[in-house]
Amino acid sequence: MGTSQSSRLATSLCGVPLCNPILAASGTFAYAVEFASIVNLSHVGAIVVKGLSREPMDGNKPPRIWEAEAGMINAIGLQNIGARAFVKDKLPAIRKIGTPVFANVFGYDVEDYEEVIRILDAEEGLAGYELNVSCPNTKHGGIFFSNDPSLLDGVVSRVRALTRRPIIVKLSPNVAKIEPLAQAAESAGADAISLVNTFISLAVDARARRPRIGNNFGGLSGPAIKPIALRLVYEAARAVKIPVIGLGGIATGEDAAEFLVAGAAAVEVGTATFWDPQAPVRIARELDRFCQEEKIGNVSELTGSLQLN
Repeated sequence: MGTSQSSRLATSLCGVPLCNPILAASGTFAYAVEFASIVNLSHVGAIVVKGLSREPMDGNKPPRIWEAEAGMINAIGLQNIGARAFVKDKLPAIRKIGTPVFANVFGYDVEDYEEVIRILDAEEGLAGYELNVSCPNTKHGGIFFSNDPSLLDGVVSRVRALTRRPIIVKLSPNVAKIEPLAQAAESAGADAISLVNTFISLAVDARARRPRIGNNFGGLSGPAIKPIALRLVYEAARAVKIPVIGLGGIATGEDAAEFLVAGAAAVEVGTATFWDPQAPVRIARELDRFCQEEKIGNVSELTGSLQLN
C-alpha cells in the first residue's frame, strides 16, 4: 500500500528535500544515531535532535515524567551534552545517516543562542536549526522569548546574521495570541515556524499533597493537546507566508493529515515515539495510504485545504 518512500510524500522544507513530511521531534529522538538499530532512519523525513545549549546541562531533579490521561507531562529540564560534545561525539555519525538533521538550539540570553550557532555552523552535516524560544530570558527579568515579539525578533535576527542554513523557530502555545509571535519570527528572518511546544501543566498527588513532577510543573504533550495545537497551526499559517510545521499529539497518519489540512507543510512526531520508536516511519506509511485513498497526487495538495463552515 505504499511506503514512506512513496513519490506521493516527497516534499521539501526550507529548500531541503524530504522523502516525506514526517519529522522526528526534538527531545524525543535523542541525537538520532541512538535509534539507528531499531528505526530505518532513511524512511524518516527529517530528524530534529535533542536541544543543545552552550554548556552541558544535567536537567531537573526526578521524577521527570508523569503519564497523564491522554498524554504525558515532562520536566526533563533540557538535559543535554552541550554543543561542543555534540560536534565531537555525535555529528560524525549523524553525517552518515543520509536523512536531513536539524539541530534544536536554546539558551537563556541571546549570546547563548549565538555561541551555539557559531559552534554548529562551523561544521558540516546539519540541514539547519530549530530555535527553541520557550526559555526565560535571564537578562530581561525572566520574560520568555516566546511570549514577547520584540525579544523573539532580537534572538532570531541575531541568529539569522550568523548562518545561511535554514532557521525554524519553535513557538510556545502558552501565549494569548500566536499571530504576533509567528509574524515576529518571520520578519526577523525565520525560514519556517514549528508549533506547538508543550503546555505548562501540573499533576497532583492528592494523598501526598505534592506535585507528581520533581520540578513541580511540566509540559503536557500527546493526544490531549491535539485539538488546541490544530487551532494554533491554522491561525499561524494564515498569519505568515513561511512554512508552518505542526506538532502536538500526532500518533497516526490521519492525525498528520489533519495538521496538513489545517495549514502545516510538514509535521513533527514526538510523544508517540515513547511507546513506538518507529512511529515516524509508521505514520508516514499511514499518511501515504491516506493520500492514496483520497486520490491525492502529492501530499502538498493537502496543505491549507481546510474549509471552515
